[in-house]
Amino acid sequence: MKKLFYVVFFGLALALVACGTSGKVQKNKKMSAHAISGKESLTPEQKRKFDYYFLEAVRLKQREEYDAAFELYEHCLDINPNSAAVLYEISQFYMYLGQENKGEQALKHAVLSDETNFWYKQTLATFYQRKRDISKAITVYEDMADEFPSRLEPLLALIDLYNQTKSYQNVIGILNRLEELDGKSEQISMEKFRMYLLLNEQEQAFNEIESLSKEYPYDMRYQTILGDVYLNNNKYQEAFNTYSDVLKKEPGYAPALLALANYYQKTGQDSLYKAQLDTVLLNDDVESDTKMGIMRQLILQSEETTKDSTQIISLFKNILKRPQQNADLAMLCAQYLISKQMTKESVPVLNQVLELDPENKPARLQLLSYAIRDEALDEVIRIATPAIEYNPDALEFYYYLGLAYYQKDDPDKALEVFHKGIKQVNGQGDKTLISDFYAILGDIYNTKDLHEEAYAAYDSSLVYNPNNISTLNNYAYYLSLEKKNLDKAEEMSYRTVKAEPKNATYLDTYAWILFEKERYTEARIYIEQALQNGGESSPVIVEHCGDIYYLLGDKAKALEYWKKADAMKDVPDDGSTPRTEEELKRLKRKIALEKYIAE
Repeated sequence: MKKLFYVVFFGLALALVACGTSGKVQKNKKMSAHAISGKESLTPEQKRKFDYYFLEAVRLKQREEYDAAFELYEHCLDINPNSAAVLYEISQFYMYLGQENKGEQALKHAVLSDETNFWYKQTLATFYQRKRDISKAITVYEDMADEFPSRLEPLLALIDLYNQTKSYQNVIGILNRLEELDGKSEQISMEKFRMYLLLNEQEQAFNEIESLSKEYPYDMRYQTILGDVYLNNNKYQEAFNTYSDVLKKEPGYAPALLALANYYQKTGQDSLYKAQLDTVLLNDDVESDTKMGIMRQLILQSEETTKDSTQIISLFKNILKRPQQNADLAMLCAQYLISKQMTKESVPVLNQVLELDPENKPARLQLLSYAIRDEALDEVIRIATPAIEYNPDALEFYYYLGLAYYQKDDPDKALEVFHKGIKQVNGQGDKTLISDFYAILGDIYNTKDLHEEAYAAYDSSLVYNPNNISTLNNYAYYLSLEKKNLDKAEEMSYRTVKAEPKNATYLDTYAWILFEKERYTEARIYIEQALQNGGESSPVIVEHCGDIYYLLGDKAKALEYWKKADAMKDVPDDGSTPRTEEELKRLKRKIALEKYIAE
């Protein structure tokens, strides 16, 4: 016998349903042997054997021993060839094996053996649908609709099949049956309307929608739908009369107001259309979502035609002067202004968004990006301070707020902010941002001479991003200033130079570490590269160059660089930390004594 590989389609639960517990037979509380065995009259001994083999087949199928299960099902058919449950199971084996003709015959036999079983017929109808045998599928579903009049599945399937065969009158018949079951509804009436139009029965079509509106005379939605149907079918006067009637009954009804605007647009009455749009958009009772839809449509029309933003912006301004239900319209306005590169104009709108919705993270980040771009530290603080209350898990707000305080020479406040931010680090966020967060924290610790805490912060930074060049540079530089772990400092600094070989700051750090390791010739090579790549504007780099030349024995050149560094302004152009009074005094002593003085 051919070996079977069978996928269980429905499992034991369906198998037991198939054994006679569905349809009208569900009234029985117990599953009798007769229910399992089908209509055939069996002797008690045959019933016992049939029950045993059938239940054993079910058990084997559950264990995926499909060959053995199939043999037992066949043995069951030897005992009772008309058992619906067995025929159904056998049909599924044939279907999976690709023997569809045998599967169809077994399934049809199962249906004939138990005409009250919904699922057998459902499976047969689905089989015909899959085979694109529409007429046979319709026949089965029609039979199901008669046998199970309260079930929706056959009716819904027939609607689809009748549509495919363009049997529109039959679709209407089924829709009428659905109305009998569930009552009139917008969906059913609109579908019947469509069917009548396809049958060129326009009077019946409009009668259907009119009947719906009469069924719910106090529901203005159905009255408005009737107007929409008239409008979409070029019955302009009827549409206008219907909308006008709705607005007489309920003057502020938003769907009718919007529908009337559509009427004016479709009939080419542009001035009335624009005036009606203003009426809708400036109506406080109209839902924000409705206004959003209108504005999106207007923006789309503008972009596809004139691309003139003046009217759109004017509309937004008038809308935003009114009380707002939420921040959606303000946010849409801000996004539109940003898309038009109107940054300045977007700022007050973004601030309005935050007034309406303080937790709006995208709006706050956009404002923050403007403040960072303009180096407006006070504005950064204004924007980010409430953010850590409204968006406490957003690490970027702690980062920029702390950084702003740090750049304003308030390390204590910066440290306070970063300590709060540390509590939000859980390892799940942006690892690059977390790494930068710890890097700045390390820099702050160093300004407060908390070197061990600084190194711990740098280590954490490198855990999240081992290639954080800024961390590697600062970590290495501070180690060199303390003259400790110089091998580690050299290795980290060399990585920064390899990554950015023309970065004057990184070249200076590497040169200084080599200087501390008394490798003065190598130090001179890298300090000169630093000068060639913009380092001549940094008094620190220029002074370092003098120190290196002094230890190389060229005192004249050392003195030249020290004097040059002394003449430079105290606020460096490269954005580095200004020299302290102690550093300035030491430089002057070098010049006066004409000798290198170690830090």
